Amino acid sequence: MTKKNILLLPGDGVGPEIMLEAIKVIDVLNETNLSDISYDYADIGGIAIDNHGTPYPDETSVKASRADCILLGAVGTKKHEKNENKLKPESGLLALRKSLDLYINVRPVFLFEALLESSTIKSEVIKNLDIVIIRELIGGVYFGEPRGFKDGVNRTGFNTMSYSENEVTRISKYAFDLSNKRSAKVTSVDKANVLEASQVWRETVTKLHADGYPGIKLDHMYVDNAAMQLIKDPKQFDVILTENLFGDILSDEASMLTGSIGMLPSASLSDVTGVYEPIHGSAPDIAGQGIVNPIAMILSVAMMFEYSLNNIKVSNLIKDAIENVLRSGIFTKDISNKKEFASTSEMGNAIIMEIKKHV
Repeated sequence: MTKKNILLLPGDGVGPEIMLEAIKVIDVLNETNLSDISYDYADIGGIAIDNHGTPYPDETSVKASRADCILLGAVGTKKHEKNENKLKPESGLLALRKSLDLYINVRPVFLFEALLESSTIKSEVIKNLDIVIIRELIGGVYFGEPRGFKDGVNRTGFNTMSYSENEVTRISKYAFDLSNKRSAKVTSVDKANVLEASQVWRETVTKLHADGYPGIKLDHMYVDNAAMQLIKDPKQFDVILTENLFGDILSDEASMLTGSIGMLPSASLSDVTGVYEPIHGSAPDIAGQGIVNPIAMILSVAMMFEYSLNNIKVSNLIKDAIENVLRSGIFTKDISNKKEFASTSEMGNAIIMEIKKHV
């Protein structure tokens, strides 16, 4: 077994709390010889501003470049939300993505059977839900230039949305290749009726499909319609391919089909490395209360084993453990229909116990 070195970035808000539960999982896998992982820590986001004066310190950048892969808790603080852009916690996350060329964002949307009644959507609409959203992560309006402010009597903020054919082609190849392993159906989401960047997006996706992926069914959908269809009939989708801003919004919307944004992980990938994190953000309103759901963070560990460590057996072990814990009726506050609920650490401990039963 080859030793792997991972970097832990607990970050802000609930990040340190859920990272503790992820470490429990890694430690028990090491103890049972299912993995050989060493880990180191670094700061990012608000805590990095406090400790280093910048949201993405050089020390963090160096450690990130040397790690086999990275686990990230969450980024974002109320304390720093009014800082200038380069000193906002979220700028650290964008810098991490750009520095490692993490152009692929994979967000699976699935539902554990035990949580069918936790969703606000009818169970027959979401039963056996299995979607994956492939989001381009280092282009679009979040990174486009020029951007800034024009001061004056009528102060104006401006941003640039742009996509090149090369940017669209490489993320589309990933989506099409993934689709070939699933149901061979891709829905590309854009706003080509009004945005030039989306027109290049649609034209490039269409050409790539025609040239190299004739066996895949390709549909195009405007983002506003896609947002509606995700609620109306989510199982019509399999692989959703979209750009940065649209993917950010649609994946958060889709997470609520599963009952809680605290349930879903994500992977941000380059051609050589990956960053794994829950999609729920730093949730400062509940930080420090011991009530945050750690399942999305633990599922991010499972994704790390699948995508970066090439160990689907351990990935499935973690997911099966979570499934069994939920079936037993143990729920955190966000997914519980009762007054009683498990704390963050209690949920983590229950998952650890379930893993130990099957090793």
